[in-house]
Amino acid sequence: MDPRLSQLTRVALDHSCKLKPGEKILIQATDVPDEWVAAFVRAAGERGAVPLALTKRSRVLRELYLRGSEESMRLLGESERVLMEQVQVYIGLRGAVNATELADVPEEKMRLFREHWWKPVHQELRIRRTRWLVLRYPSPSVAQQAGMSTEAFEDFYFRVCTLDYGRMERAAQPLVERMARADRVRIVGPGTELEFSIREIPIVPCFGERNLPDGEVFTAPVLRSVNGRVRFNAPTLYRGLNFDQIELEFREGEVVRAEAGDRTPQLRQILASDAGGRFVGEFALGINPLIVRPMRDILFDEKIAGSFHMALGQAYEVADNGNRSQIHWDMIAIQTPEWGGGEIWLDGELIRKDGRFVPEDLQALNPENLL
Repeated sequence: MDPRLSQLTRVALDHSCKLKPGEKILIQATDVPDEWVAAFVRAAGERGAVPLALTKRSRVLRELYLRGSEESMRLLGESERVLMEQVQVYIGLRGAVNATELADVPEEKMRLFREHWWKPVHQELRIRRTRWLVLRYPSPSVAQQAGMSTEAFEDFYFRVCTLDYGRMERAAQPLVERMARADRVRIVGPGTELEFSIREIPIVPCFGERNLPDGEVFTAPVLRSVNGRVRFNAPTLYRGLNFDQIELEFREGEVVRAEAGDRTPQLRQILASDAGGRFVGEFALGINPLIVRPMRDILFDEKIAGSFHMALGQAYEVADNGNRSQIHWDMIAIQTPEWGGGEIWLDGELIRKDGRFVPEDLQALNPENLL
């Protein structure tokens, strides 16, 4: 067994999940080799916990979504809900044999999955009631998306997942405090002139307790405070479809114009999923010093150093602006010089320019100071 996997299970179970003896832990794996699932089961057992494992395959899930009725989605959701109710800790190991496996599943079928399976089990139960962690398996498919060889991606993956997240946590505290005091956020850059309020919305720093890799500080805009336009220059993959250069215009919090080139019809269809799909449920700054370019994988891309992202749809309860939706779609804009630069202002003070933090108390978050 790769010794780096042992190090990863230690970070995941001890730092991220803080697993205790006697606790029940569900290890749910999709398109992940048995050796990886077994390694997490073994490590959980060595800590005196009660491990449970559930494995899935994307090809099988695609057929379930395509052929499944509302009744089958309801039964599958109920069976998984019963299991989730029994555990205190959840780990999601997510692989990808084909990242676009679900691209041809009709929207009405995906709606049944979200309504009867994903939402009641994961949004309403797992996120609220368990200590949970989601991490990617470094498959050749994910390496290919990242434009890297499998070996190079594996080296990068283990390094970024076992970063010194304690150091990141300490460095992020001044940013958390500044954002907690702030009211107005202003973002400018190529194709972007956006303003909104984050007043009295909680600020949440992320340093390896929910995702690996990690590295962001997030909140949410006051629901109807978002005005202006934004261009997300990083490519994104959502529901098996690739989107590039998404442009949105907001008026009083709601998307009034949405463009994505040839994908514009699909973009507008997703935003029309429900009333909350056109409002923002999350705003975040990416701070991971090892992630510097997009890979079309949101677990990595939303942490890109020098980036910000906004999610249309469901707000997280820990930073809740009241928005409710079936969707939660993170869209990323990178503001480093090679991506066109940009600025972020809090209450009239420039805090980040061209991807680098400017005030002295925030400079510990610049990449060279986190490594």
